[in-house]
Amino acid sequence: MLQQFLHDFGYFALFLGTFFEGETILVLAGFLAFRGYMDINLVVVVAFFGSYAGDQLWYFMGRKHGRKLLARKPRWQMMGDRALEHIRRHPDIWVLSFRFVYGLRTVMPVAIGLSGYPPGRYLLLNGIGAAIWATALAAAAYHFGAVLEGMLGSIKKYELWVLGALLLLGLGLWLRRRFKNARLARQVYQDEQIAKTAQAEQLREAESANPAEPKTPAD
Repeated sequence: MLQQFLHDFGYFALFLGTFFEGETILVLAGFLAFRGYMDINLVVVVAFFGSYAGDQLWYFMGRKHGRKLLARKPRWQMMGDRALEHIRRHPDIWVLSFRFVYGLRTVMPVAIGLSGYPPGRYLLLNGIGAAIWATALAAAAYHFGAVLEGMLGSIKKYELWVLGALLLLGLGLWLRRRFKNARLARQVYQDEQIAKTAQAEQLREAESANPAEPKTPAD
């Protein structure tokens, strides 16, 4: 049943997962390739194209609507400002390596596009970075399966447990980021309200200190 499902939908799901932030699904695919349910070469190729296409899209959206996109979420705004500082100092290094920093898969391409990084250069270096990322992560997951098998012997009876653990780990990381985003949004909202209250108080004090002179009726 699992094998038929993966044969029908596995590579499509991998493409969609890596099009967005797909570390967890690529690790799962690498482990499943070790177990023989997927082909490791196809896993790398599909992950490459998914990651490459997704990051190209975010880059061009960053060039056209960068500030609007980053302003949608307080955490994106904060991370985007920091990302722009890093990009201005070491642009090529960040284009090649941002995939390996968890949580930057969406923000960094937007910031790179916003920074004015050349499209042709990004097309090339983004492809190199996507190839390195897909190969390295898939290979690491594949060898993780080999290490487990060396420790446990045959892991067939444990494979569902391993898959479940990897899914829970991915879900936990996603929830952690969601909670962090929500907490940051609340903090930004509270800071804005405090700033507005302080500004209104200063305005009232200024009006009290300089009352308007009463107008005298014209003769």
